[in-house]
Amino acid sequence: MPDLTFFKTGRPEFDELYPRIKAFLEQDTMDMVIDGDRIRGYRSPDTPAVWLRDHSDMMRGFRHFEQDLTSAVTHFADTQARNGRVFDYFTVQPEKVPCERENWSKYVRVPVEADVEYRFVNAAFVAWQATGDDAWIRSILPNLESALEYAFTHSWRWDPALQLVKRPYTIDSWDFAYSAGSHDWLQFQIDDNTFWGILHGDNSGYYQACQRMATLYHRLDQPDRSRHWAEFAEGLKTRMNQVCWNGTFYTHFVKQTPVEILGVDEAAQLSFSNPMNINRGVASPEQASSILREYQRRRETTGAFAEWFSIDPPFPDGVFGDEKIVGGAYCNGGIMPLVGGELANAYLASGFETEGIETLRRYYDLISKNGETYLWYFPDGTESSVDTSTSPDATPTDGWGSSSMLCGFVEGLAGVKDNGKTFDRVSLSPRWNAAGIDSAEVGIGYECSGASLTYSYQENPSDIRLQVETNRSQARVSQLLPAGATVARVTAGNESIPFDTRTVESSQYVEFDADIEGGLDIAIAFR
Repeated sequence: MPDLTFFKTGRPEFDELYPRIKAFLEQDTMDMVIDGDRIRGYRSPDTPAVWLRDHSDMMRGFRHFEQDLTSAVTHFADTQARNGRVFDYFTVQPEKVPCERENWSKYVRVPVEADVEYRFVNAAFVAWQATGDDAWIRSILPNLESALEYAFTHSWRWDPALQLVKRPYTIDSWDFAYSAGSHDWLQFQIDDNTFWGILHGDNSGYYQACQRMATLYHRLDQPDRSRHWAEFAEGLKTRMNQVCWNGTFYTHFVKQTPVEILGVDEAAQLSFSNPMNINRGVASPEQASSILREYQRRRETTGAFAEWFSIDPPFPDGVFGDEKIVGGAYCNGGIMPLVGGELANAYLASGFETEGIETLRRYYDLISKNGETYLWYFPDGTESSVDTSTSPDATPTDGWGSSSMLCGFVEGLAGVKDNGKTFDRVSLSPRWNAAGIDSAEVGIGYECSGASLTYSYQENPSDIRLQVETNRSQARVSQLLPAGATVARVTAGNESIPFDTRTVESSQYVEFDADIEGGLDIAIAFR
C-alpha cells in the first residue's frame, strides 16, 4: 500500500527526505508489555527508554506512518501521580549495561524538569489530531487538566509573584542543574542549594499547551473551559515577554537566585528554545525577525558548520559537574538537528525562505553522507560518539532531530499544517517557488486513521494553480508569490473569492479562505 505521505518535485533533497527520516524512526521503536497492556513508544537516541520529551516531539515525524499513537500517552496518563505530576520516562530494559542487568519496569521523574506536563498535553493533542478519536481524548482530559494544575500551583514549578513557570538553573530545558560544586556530578535533584529562575522555553511550551487545551474544549463543546485556557495562555505569553525578552532574543535564564558563573557572558547566551518560541506563537513577527537575524549573524561569526546551537556561547567546560560537558558538546553548544528543524520552520514562516530551504538542504546532505543522523554534532561537523557523550548508548538513528527537520519540511516548505484533527482545519502555505520549483505533488497523511491531504502545485507565468484533495477541510491558504507578481483575482472551483495580500519581510503572500470537500481547484491569476 503506497504511503499517504509523499513528495514529488524532481529534487532528491526534497523527494528523499521523508523516506530517509521514516527509516531512522522505524529503528527507534520500543515495544513493551506492562500490566498486560501492549505499549508502543519511540526512544531517545541515547537511552533504551520512552522519554516523554523525545516521544512527544518525535510524534511530529512518526504520526504520518505509525498505527499506534495512543498507547504510550495513555500509559503516561495511567501512571500520573495524584498531584498531577507526570513521569519523564519508563522502560523495561536495563539502561546502564553491564552494571545494570534488571529488566524490571522502571519509572523516573527528574526533579529539576519543569516542562514534562506541557509535553504530556502536546503528546495527547498530536495523537488526537492523527487519530481523530474524540472519545479517547475526552477520557484523558482530566489527566491533562491535572498536569497543568500541578505545573501552575506546585512550589517547585510556579512562581506566584511573576505568575510564570520556574525551574532550577539548567541549560535551557535540559535535565541537570548548575550546583556551583555543591554536588559531585550532574545535579538532577532540587535541594537547599538550588538556583531558581525563569526559562522562556518552559513558558512558551505551556502557552502552546494551554492553547491546545482551548482547541480541544472548543471542539468538544465546552466553551467555558476553552475560554479559560485561551485567556490563561494569553496572560502567560504577555508575562513571559515582559520578563524574558531582552530586545534581541529571549534571555537564556532570568535568575531569581543570585549566582554568577565565571567565564561566560550569560547575557549573550542564545539558547535553543528561541526558535521554538517562534513556532509556538509567543514571539511577534518583529521578535521572530530579530531572533532569526541573530542566528544568521552567529552562523557567520562563530565558524560552526550550522547555526543549530544548543546554546551559544557555551558554558565553561565541566561546570555542570561532568567533564564531558565541554563547550561545543551535547547541550553545551553542540549543533543539534532538533534545533535546525525548528529554525527551518521559523525561517520559512517568517520571510526567511531562502535560509529555511538551505537548512533543509544542509540536513539532507548531512544524512546522505553515510545514512546516519545524530542527536548532536561538534561545531566542526564531527559526529557525537559514545566516548564524547554522557550516555553509553548513543545511536546514529536520532529520531528527535530528524522529526524536527521533517516537521520543518512538512509545515514550512510543503506548507501543510493541521490546526484541527485529521486535516479538517488546515493552514496551506506552499513555498516551492522559493526553492526554484514550479511543479510539485504533495501528500500528507496519517496512516492510523487514513486521513490525508494531497495537492498539486503548478506555477506558470500568468498564474499559480493548486489542486487540493481531502475529505473535508476549512483551509486558510497563504501562498508565497513570485517576486514582482501582483494578484488580479483568485478563483476556487471557477468562482472568484475575496483575498488579501501580506508582506512578510521582503516576501509577498496572497491569503484567502477555502472550504474543501473532496477536491478543489484553485487559481491565483497575476496581472
